Amino acid sequence: MKGIQSVVKGTPILPILQADTVDEALDIARAVQASGLKNLEVVRRTDAAADCVAAIRESLPDMVVGMGTVLTPEHAKEAVDAGSQFLVTPTLSPRLLDGLMSSGVPFIPGTSNPADILMASEYGLKELKFFPAHLSGGAPMLKALSSIFKDIKFCPTGGVSGDNVGDYLKLNNVFAVGGSWMIPSSDVKSGNWHSITQKCEQAIAAFKEYRP
Repeated sequence: MKGIQSVVKGTPILPILQADTVDEALDIARAVQASGLKNLEVVRRTDAAADCVAAIRESLPDMVVGMGTVLTPEHAKEAVDAGSQFLVTPTLSPRLLDGLMSSGVPFIPGTSNPADILMASEYGLKELKFFPAHLSGGAPMLKALSSIFKDIKFCPTGGVSGDNVGDYLKLNNVFAVGGSWMIPSSDVKSGNWHSITQKCEQAIAAFKEYRP
């Protein structure tokens, strides 16, 4: 099974998009694309999520779009049917992992502790989400885990911000970062798409600073 790194384009940063309408999602996606970022995670937290994935895929074919907050095999099928190029979950279970592995697209399952990580590794998975990163011990926890799970790489999400993203990018077992700090709800509500572009550009600059 291919990992999520096989589909991510350019700088491995995953802005998290939550939109109430397709038009709103397209405005956000265009703002992200204008920064140079090419990856988006559309979270499955509104009724419009699947339609948003489909619309972004059609309107912005150069973007890599996946669906997050996938909790069941049925969610995974819905996401793939909408055109998702990868799947992201906040947690895992044997049933969910079986569904993800049969989905046919790369995925990254959510883990928050050594037991989760061990279960994922027993399925042969080497690329995992660490969520909620800040509440699960943050960068110090990931650093400690690196000595136990030496072949596992993480994408921390949850509480990652412009202020602490560097702490994660310094770690060798972090291959990507994800978060909503680049797409704050205040900017979305006010239609300040330029501000979203700027925040994404700042995230790229931070990545280049720590991963030259």
